[in-house]
Amino acid sequence: MMKYYGKPVQAGMAAGPVYVLKKERRQVKYGETGDVQDQIGRVQRAVEQSKEQLGDLARRALCQAGEEGAAIFAAQEMILEDEEYLEAIYGRIRGEKAAAEYAVAMAGEAFAGRFAGMADAFFRARAADIRDVSDLVVRNLDGNPKQSRQPQTPAIVAAQDLTPGETMELDREKILAFVTVQGSVHSHTAILARMMGIPAVVGVPVETDRLESGMRAVVDGSRGEVIFEPDAGLWEEARRRMAGERERKALLRELTGKENVTKSGRKVQICANIGGIEDVDSALENDAGGIGLFRSEFLYLGRDSFPGEEEQFWGYRQVLEAMGEKPVIIRTLDMGADKKAAYFGLEREENPALGCRGIRLCLERPGLFKAQLRALFRAALYGNLSIMYPMIISLEEMERIQKIVQEAQRELTQEGTAFRVPGQGIMIETPAAVMISDRLAQKADFFSIGTNDLTQYTLAVDRQNGKLADLYNPRHEAVLRLIRMAVENAHKYGKRVGICGELAADLELTDEFLEMGVDELSVPPAMVLPLRRRVRESE
Repeated sequence: MMKYYGKPVQAGMAAGPVYVLKKERRQVKYGETGDVQDQIGRVQRAVEQSKEQLGDLARRALCQAGEEGAAIFAAQEMILEDEEYLEAIYGRIRGEKAAAEYAVAMAGEAFAGRFAGMADAFFRARAADIRDVSDLVVRNLDGNPKQSRQPQTPAIVAAQDLTPGETMELDREKILAFVTVQGSVHSHTAILARMMGIPAVVGVPVETDRLESGMRAVVDGSRGEVIFEPDAGLWEEARRRMAGERERKALLRELTGKENVTKSGRKVQICANIGGIEDVDSALENDAGGIGLFRSEFLYLGRDSFPGEEEQFWGYRQVLEAMGEKPVIIRTLDMGADKKAAYFGLEREENPALGCRGIRLCLERPGLFKAQLRALFRAALYGNLSIMYPMIISLEEMERIQKIVQEAQRELTQEGTAFRVPGQGIMIETPAAVMISDRLAQKADFFSIGTNDLTQYTLAVDRQNGKLADLYNPRHEAVLRLIRMAVENAHKYGKRVGICGELAADLELTDEFLEMGVDELSVPPAMVLPLRRRVRESE
């Protein structure tokens, strides 16, 4: 029996066979080339291929780990758009007549080296991102983009370290727990494990050469304890605890079809947040009352040109038809900040979180916005649709939106195209929107509070900055006071208000949200039934 303690990342008990994920030691040797332009062209093609793959991983992470998980890959994609990084690669090809693989590997290592030796975990994570991205480009140059190492049966994945890409490429159904020798609680893999609810322990001081796939292990994610080859007693105790967790999940299943009502008779709508058409099944399986946040960016990411009106129409129609009579709130395009696609041609900004994003980008490009609105109005005939506008801070923005809405209506009417203008709400995600929420409530049909951005703008803390993780506190009194103010102002004018940020899934705040009078809580699909149980236990 070998017992180790590491840093607990995600609570939970796992007992099962070990799958040792051993990485190939890639050694890229110098190779000279006479055709500089050919090698630069190879890099450019590999970079574009890598961007597409990172876009795919971002969409997968959005489904399994939410926006914070997707942002990891969006940040990696931005590395491939960094002019200094790309020019360092091209410079080695020109100056050393180096082959593309060698130039990417060396330039990437040099870049990563700037951050790797820093004491701060945030900057070390940046170094890991650069290495991860550079390795992906090299693998694409080699024609071997996928590493495709997977456990065949459910197992505890043990590795020296895991990159975000490796983590997301693993089959979620085959992972009992993560155990890594390296990494910190702030690492990207740790973030993904937390978002996916997979027991995980990092910083475990075990020599992976001593581990073999198939050996037994027990992982206690709450205590950071990992035991390889446990004795019979420990093994049986861990299996009993796992069975207990399964039984609790089965009890949750018994809540399917039950009302979301407190003991005193207070009702609240519980909906699901989804990031693409493929997530609708998960929302239905978990008995969501509707879709409280459908992120329309999925139609724009992972491609090299804008989706046309017809493509958008069919995408929205699919979701609406699948959900039947259940309400679906589709958020209009929220690109910018941590969600980018090269073909948008967005300018580099010093502070993109405060830049041209969300509704600002749409109003700056009215043709793009109108195409989406036309598609949404046409799709509204096929289900219970509402539209939601992100990043609203003023009445003037609402007036500009309505002008474009009216233009879209006129065009569709003149063309003889069937459509319906659905309810139109706004996201409350800035302190400015909260402070004028009494006036905004007179213009909008409903509010949905995005607590992720509301928290970072209220506390002046970048939620993507690992250095500030201890300061990013969605439960901060200031944030909760703003939520209460928005709810009160919405109700003053008879408007519904929901919460669609990650705070909606915080079961320790459910009672407070119910006391505030929140009408709807929208959470990841897997949280629908746990939240229903919590509501039904409330007074």
